[in-house]
Formats: sequence, structure tokens, C-alpha cells
Amino acid sequence: MTSVTSGGRPRRRKVAVIKEALRELNNQLSLFSYQVSAKVALKPVDFDCLELLNLHGPLSPSALAKHAGLHPATMTGVLDRLQRAGWITRDRPADAADRRAVVVSATGDRDGEVYRHLAGMNSRVDDLCAGYTEAELDLITDFLRRTTEAGKGAAGDLAGESG
Repeated sequence: MTSVTSGGRPRRRKVAVIKEALRELNNQLSLFSYQVSAKVALKPVDFDCLELLNLHGPLSPSALAKHAGLHPATMTGVLDRLQRAGWITRDRPADAADRRAVVVSATGDRDGEVYRHLAGMNSRVDDLCAGYTEAELDLITDFLRRTTEAGKGAAGDLAGESG
């Protein structure tokens, strides 16, 4: 009870503002990602998978499907489109016991196309970060990493729901 009268309500308001800002950020980043994917002639889901490969490195199709929250059959179509367009390769590891094993890798051959469209956002983020101290940047980095983990946990919870 004392938390409500001694700062609890203002804290809840601030947390609500943060949640709203995160929803707005999610929306804006989704719109931005959609625009970039359109500029490089990729479906948004294909671009998302390419970004996951660039972030995590080579992955099996099933691991990529799990990261992307996609059904394996959907992932096959995504990988077919990305491979035809020259964005990825699918290779069999030489040391794999299962001859059906495949590893998906981003080729990097067309990264310049994506980077050209990311340059404006990267520049704006650089300008934004220039206004923060090292300690503030550390705090922001920690918050973003922890928010990402919270999002992974919440997505996992939803994926586990039957419905």
C-alpha cells in the first residue's frame, strides 16, 4: 500500500509510457524493415530470415525456422526464394553424419544493396547516440538486451499455448 502513495503510481505511469514507446518503436522498425525489404525486392518474411542469418551466422533450416517463428514448410519456400535471388547458400556439412543435413548461410554478395538502404537509419542512430554518455549508452544497451530476452520469453510462452 505504501508503494502507491510513496511513488508507486508515478512509477507505474513511467513503466506504461515505456511500454507504449516500445510498441511505437516496434511499429516504426517494422515499417522501416518493410520498406527496406521492398527496396531489395524481398518479401518481409524473407528479409527477416536473411537478417537472422546475418545476426546468428549459418543455421540449419529448422533452427532458422525456430528463430523466425515459422513452420518448417514455410521456411522451405523462404529459403528457395532467397537462394534463387542469390542471398543465401544451402550446403551440406562435410562432417555431418546425416547426409540430409543442410546449413544455410548468407552469401554476403548482395549486402551492399541492404546497407545502402540502412545507411540513413544507421546515421540517425549514430547522431542519437552521440547525445548520450558512455554510462547512459551502457544502460540503454542493457535495457535493450533485457527487453529482447523478455520478448523471446513472451514469444516462447505464446508458442507453447494451445489454442
